[in-house]
Amino acid sequence: MATREDDDSAAGRFVALLAVRDRLRDPGGCPWDREQTVSTAKTFLLEEAFEAVEAADREDWPALCEELGDLLFQALFLARIAADEGRFGDAEVLDGIREKLVRRHPHVFGEGRVSSSAEVLEVWGRAKQQEKPERKSILDGVPRALPALLAAHRLQDKARQVGFDWPTVQGPQDKVREEHAELDQALQSGDRERIEAELGDLLFSLCNLGRHLGLEAEGALRAANARFCRRFAAVEQGLRERGRALDEADLEEMDALWEAAKASE
Repeated sequence: MATREDDDSAAGRFVALLAVRDRLRDPGGCPWDREQTVSTAKTFLLEEAFEAVEAADREDWPALCEELGDLLFQALFLARIAADEGRFGDAEVLDGIREKLVRRHPHVFGEGRVSSSAEVLEVWGRAKQQEKPERKSILDGVPRALPALLAAHRLQDKARQVGFDWPTVQGPQDKVREEHAELDQALQSGDRERIEAELGDLLFSLCNLGRHLGLEAEGALRAANARFCRRFAAVEQGLRERGRALDEADLEEMDALWEAAKASE
């Protein structure tokens, strides 16, 4: 369990990190860091977030520790750029998130009572709606910059919170079959725009099925990508052991190596 001494030590390290960041941006600091704007720096924030997710997927704890540090620094770096532009500073960022967390957890910091995680999400959702009266739709809070599969999951979950959802997994299962049939029809038509639309509907439906199963399609696809890379690397290695190049092998030979790699897992 963390102690007060640990908290004080972490606080000191946080201040030291801010000092490093400020030295980089101050006059006489790093020319490259001083040239960055919110527009140029936001890309690095996204990149570090994905690297942290990748490390978490691998359960590579030293890498995750490092990537979380990188991600934290990018957030603080953006806050400093905003301060230099006269928009807001560290205090506003820190006060804002602390106050938001307290406000959205009345069952922890107030007199509210909840009996389940589902009720916690309902309380959070109501508080968020009250804080953002300018939003005309409950879907407005889903960032457009999210990866498409993750965004689909969030949109579906938002709809679920107001009752727009199938009561059982049978609903999304049937919808997947329906969308697959519609994609087949679109393929037969040869209409490229229709094919693209039906492919998107099928992916959205598969994401919804995953959500009902307690799975995130984004994470499932990342895992599938990793399996593909691992198995294809085995195909390449198998060909090298036979003294053959990729462009010399036919599909049958590569498929046999693929199946062998799959079976070995």
